[in-house]
Amino acid sequence: MENPSQKPDQIPSRAENFSEWYIETIRKSDLADYTVVKGCMVIKPYGFGLWENVRDALDKRIKDTGHENAYFPLLVPESLLLKEAEHVEGFAPECAWVTHGGGAELEERLAIRPTSEAIICSIYANWVKSYRDLPILINQWANVVRWEKRTRLFLRTSEFLWQEGHTVHRTDEEAQEEVLKMLEVYREFLETELAIPAIPGQKSDAEKFAGASKTYTVEALMQDGWALQAGTSHNLGQHFSKGFGIKFLDVDNTEKFAWQTSWGVSTRLIGGAVMTHGDDSGLRLPPRVAPVQVILIPIYKAGLESALNEKIAAIVADLKKRGVRAKADLRDNHRPGYKFSEWELKGVPLRIEIGPKDLEKGTVCIVRRDTREKAFIPEGTVAETVDRLLVEIQADMLKAARAFRDANTHRPGTWDEFKTTLEEKKGFLLCPWDGTAESESAIKDETKATLRCIPFDGGKAEPGDVDIRTGKPAVARALFARAY
Repeated sequence: MENPSQKPDQIPSRAENFSEWYIETIRKSDLADYTVVKGCMVIKPYGFGLWENVRDALDKRIKDTGHENAYFPLLVPESLLLKEAEHVEGFAPECAWVTHGGGAELEERLAIRPTSEAIICSIYANWVKSYRDLPILINQWANVVRWEKRTRLFLRTSEFLWQEGHTVHRTDEEAQEEVLKMLEVYREFLETELAIPAIPGQKSDAEKFAGASKTYTVEALMQDGWALQAGTSHNLGQHFSKGFGIKFLDVDNTEKFAWQTSWGVSTRLIGGAVMTHGDDSGLRLPPRVAPVQVILIPIYKAGLESALNEKIAAIVADLKKRGVRAKADLRDNHRPGYKFSEWELKGVPLRIEIGPKDLEKGTVCIVRRDTREKAFIPEGTVAETVDRLLVEIQADMLKAARAFRDANTHRPGTWDEFKTTLEEKKGFLLCPWDGTAESESAIKDETKATLRCIPFDGGKAEPGDVDIRTGKPAVARALFARAY
């Protein structure tokens, strides 16, 4: 039995060491941990419960837009990858290869999918013959492998989980409509479910997906002032359809190449939620995705254990009937203070405490994780209070995250101000850009800030705008930041 006076392991403060705070928060809150396989993580039950809630909420939106789920092979023959040179070049350094099977050397190497365009396009080429076969609207939930040199739990691991949509269309206009529609699905999903306000926009040519004609992104800002690419949507044009022979007979009886898209988000969203909302006590999880929304903790007194347990069991049962993810912590080897700290670390949105005096008065103590506000309420109002507070907490967390992002979005007027702002304040920097790869590359080389996107809102150049670094006429206003 553990020492009942022991407190959960402490985590570093964010100000002291944000990177260490992030890792220790994930490990000590039981979201994930390292494994014997370098660069790979184990997602623990609590973390996988969080991922399941994220996955299910997004999966519903994907299906509501007319897409279906399918599953495609994990292994991709090298010859398929080589059919699209730009794509291969983009992923070659990250590919993991299978060279032997059943003890024998394979005639052709097989890549463990870093993404699935190649294998899926080879299959779509057999499925598409006529305009009547279009559109194809398919998504898959899968794991992928990218042999990363530097890894960090959830944000960048050699193996991770994601969804990847792959669609085929009759026209470029239909493909472009699909790309923007799914980007908006991501933006709304991030705000509604994860309380992460994200900025949608278009990537520069230097930052677009390998093989795409256009890439769009939703960019979020973490508490340390660094950006996180939270999701991407790609207009693939006809690059892959021409490489893999995805052709159809159109209504005018002529053969044409199809237009394609792909789009995806991954388990890095878990890392994004940690870094957007966490505090020096650990996680603060948005109620809509929290694995446990309400934790009930008894404050025992000799002779009243059974009565307290019965009361808590009744409240848990009532909350579960209403669809609330409620749980009771009835462990007798830890004092209440230890449990309070542990569940705070795990980010549970609401805590309900019940002690001997509460039994007498017919009350409970309810505590918000986000603000630590405490209230004593009649036992009969628990369900309606929980329902109300979960909605309020979700809204307040989004409001706080949006206020942080807006307060840390800067508009420097000179190159010196750009550099000073990036060092002293960090955050997003919205600046005029001349549209050249040379300017973008120079900014990255000198400051390590990358062009995150040209925002849909606020990305249009105004008369007289000049590039923040070169002084040449600007073609857009771009969002720059250091990024994960």
